[in-house]
This record gives sequence, structure tokens and C-alpha cells, in this order.
Amino acid sequence: MSEGYKGRIGNLIRDARKHRGLTQTQLADRLGTSQSAINRIEKGQQNLSLEMIARIGAAVDSSIVDIGAGPTHLRVTGPTTLSGEIDVKTSKNAGVALLCACLLNRGRTTLRKVARIEEVNRLLEVLSSLGVQTRWLNDENDLEIVPPKELRLDAVDEAAARRTRSVIMFLGPLLHRAETFELPYAGGCQLGTRTVEPHMSALRPFGLEVKATEGSYHARVDPGVTPTRAIVLTERGDTVTENALMAAALHPGTTVIRNASSNYMVQDLCFFLRKLGVSVDGIGTTTLTVTGTAEIDVDVDYAPSEDPIEAMSLLAAAIVTDSEITIRRVPIEFLEIELATLEEMGFSYTRSEEYVARNGMTRLVDLTTHHSVLHAPLDKIHPMPFPGLNIDNLPFFAVIAAVATGQTLLHDWVYENRAIYLTELSKLGAQVKLLDPHRVMIEGPTHFSGAEIVCPPALRPAVVVLLAMLASKGTSVLRSTYVIARGYEDLAERLNQLGANITPFRDI
Repeated sequence: MSEGYKGRIGNLIRDARKHRGLTQTQLADRLGTSQSAINRIEKGQQNLSLEMIARIGAAVDSSIVDIGAGPTHLRVTGPTTLSGEIDVKTSKNAGVALLCACLLNRGRTTLRKVARIEEVNRLLEVLSSLGVQTRWLNDENDLEIVPPKELRLDAVDEAAARRTRSVIMFLGPLLHRAETFELPYAGGCQLGTRTVEPHMSALRPFGLEVKATEGSYHARVDPGVTPTRAIVLTERGDTVTENALMAAALHPGTTVIRNASSNYMVQDLCFFLRKLGVSVDGIGTTTLTVTGTAEIDVDVDYAPSEDPIEAMSLLAAAIVTDSEITIRRVPIEFLEIELATLEEMGFSYTRSEEYVARNGMTRLVDLTTHHSVLHAPLDKIHPMPFPGLNIDNLPFFAVIAAVATGQTLLHDWVYENRAIYLTELSKLGAQVKLLDPHRVMIEGPTHFSGAEIVCPPALRPAVVVLLAMLASKGTSVLRSTYVIARGYEDLAERLNQLGANITPFRDI
């Protein structure tokens, strides 16, 4: 190992340790070595074996340090019957929006129980490159964010930014911080061409103009331009609404946003903005009225609500394996249409009385699934903006339909090619017929059998394949599962706690 490589690896280890909130002594204790050895490693003065690098990676919970280890795969042995209880984790999409919204605040922001997923890790890397101090406070995933006096907008971490779609939500808060800046193109799931024009039309009333060239958004802001009438969003998108909300938060006048998304992550952002001192009326409706303030400088503590998409994932896991489990802390108002559809298909479950999430607003219940014999629904299943069936929950109905008797038509009208990935279920024995890029016909019931499949490059279809593998007879392998880690924290491990048999491995 050359001196240059040792230094670079040392820097990676130091950054990952600090990101985890560990001292050199604490890391040394985890590894059974001395603080002075960790100091030498971080200064690039120590030879390291690949085994030691892997051990350090595990100790700081960072795949960055798994040098040369290659992608993670999952080996699934089925069929599985799940049992026990599990808590739904906090919302991935709310966590991502709140991290972007932290750029509005010049004070200290503490977010509680943040989803510790790769998408969040990438955003933290981007924030860190801008000079924002972020640190995990404890094993509860509480996160502290402290901005610098001036953001280093010329130092953005391009590699991290290109691995996330969420960086586009920096436009709303940053247009108040600089008159010109650049952001690298967003990456993330491969779901077909998704135009950024709705974001532009939402932010132009605040003086933002963006030119996209050579892989970057080149932003220019005219501070003399402010909204003169209501902003009508051309697309009722979640991230578009969030961008408009964040732009309005630092505009000292009143902004009306029409055709706004009222989805779960938007509501969490609205509740957070209220904590920052911004007035937001109409939460849960398609018209939001925001009265902002020229500067936000408060120390704020906020707990995002639970993730309805993860709740649906766990419901689907129970249904596909015909298991009886209790799923706690389910944000019921964002799953009511899904549950009504499942009831029509013959799904049996019980639910607790409602109680309130830690944000003091979102309604939660505990759901217990029961043995059910499912049949296909009479009508096609298709998503709609909230309060309709969530677009991100639609793919789970593919694997549910596969265990139901009869033909189910799924219509994914939002994404150009996500429906295509659902045909991967046919490799496990499902009868999935692609009618066009947006529609699939699924005929059940299915007797799943194990197969080896490369992970689809879209998050929800990837999880759907994993859930089908739980119900498959024999051994299945799901290869290159980074996309799942982007949106779920320890999903395989948590399914194992319910009785699944999933083993992560890497190619040697």
C-alpha cells in the first residue's frame, strides 16, 4: 500500500469516525486496539490489511471504508413464515426534505430518529462539503445539524450529489443565500426521464433562473423578483411542493401555493417550518398559504413521523408469506386507500386505537395481519396524489396480486418504465404480462420458486422482488442491493428478526 493510498484511506476512516460521532478512543475500544494506533491509521502511517479495513468499516457503519469489497448481495432461503412485532421507522422522504430545509436555518437543528439510509448519507456528504457540521448524537439516530456563517457553495461534493435525486431540493433554500450557484445533476433511481421544469416554474416567481449544461444546474437569482400572485404548480409533486415551500419560508411576504401535494413528507416539512417560525396554513390540503420571514435563526428540535411506504412494505411481506405479525406505529391516514383496496381483495387484519406521532400531529395505529385468502380486485389498481393510493406503494400490489386468485391490472401512469421492472417477478414463477410501459397484468395464485436476479435499478421494485423471494421455495439470490440501502435501513436484518432467512454476502 503506497503512502498516498494510506493517507487517503486514513482520511476516509477519520471522516467516517467523525460522522459516526466517535472519538479515536471509542473506535479503538470497538476494534480492541489503542488510540495511538487509530491516530497512526488516520494519519496514513499504518499498514492495513483488507480484513482490518473491513473491521473498521463495520465499526464506523460506513461502506465507504469497505475498500474493494464490491457490491452487497442477499441470499434468501424460503419459503418463510414471519411472526412477532416490528416498529415502522421514520419517513425516508421526510428525513431527506428536512435535511434540505435545515439550510433555511442559521441555528442548530436536531432531528430525531432520522432514517439512516444511503440517500441520507449522500445528502450529509453534500451538506458537509458546503461547510455544514452534521453529527449523529446516539444509537437512536438523532442527528444534529449546525450551519456555517457562510455556505461554501463552490465546494459541493459532486460525487455524492450525483448519487441522489434529492439535491434538486437545495434550489428552494439556496436561492435566498446566493445570487449565483451551481449544483451537479441529480442521480438516484432510474425511472425514466423526469423533467425538472415543474421545479423551475415553482421557483421562477422568487427570481430563480436555472440553465442545465454539462451536468450541472447553473442557478442565477434576481433578488428584486418576488411572487405577485398565487403560485400554481404544474405538477402536484412532492419535491416540487417542498421546493416551493422552502423558497416561500425565507420570503417575508405571504405566498399562496396551489395544486400543492398534501402527502406525508410535505406535511412533515410544513410542521417543521412552523417550528422555525414560518406560518403555514392549509396543511393536508392542496392550497398552502405561507408567510415567511427574512431570516431564520433558531435552535429547533423536531421528530419526523413514520414512513407509510415502509409500513406497506412490511404489510406486503406479511401478506405474501401468509404470516401473522404486528406492525406498530403505522401512519394510518397515508395508508387508508391501500388498506381499503386490500380489504376488497380479502385481506384480514385488526387495528389498534389511534395515537399521535412524536411530531404531535400525525395519526398512528398498530396493525396485526391475519391469515387471508386473497382474490384479484374487480377494478385496476392505480395511484393518485394523496389522499389516493401512493405511487410508491403501487409496486407492492404486484407481489400481492401474484398470491391472489385471478387477474389484477396495475397501471403505473407516473413513471415511464417502472412497470417493466415488475416483470422480474416472472423469474420467481409469477405470471406477469407487460401490456405497455405503464401497465402489467398479473395472474395468480403463484407458487414462487427460488432464482438468482440482479436487483432492479428502482427502489420499490427491488424490494418487491426481495419480498417475493421470502415466499419462494428454495434459495434465491438478489444481486447488487445498494438501491435498497438507499431507501431502507437494515431491511434484511429487520425481516430476519421476524423469522426471515436472509444472508448478506459479497463476492470474494
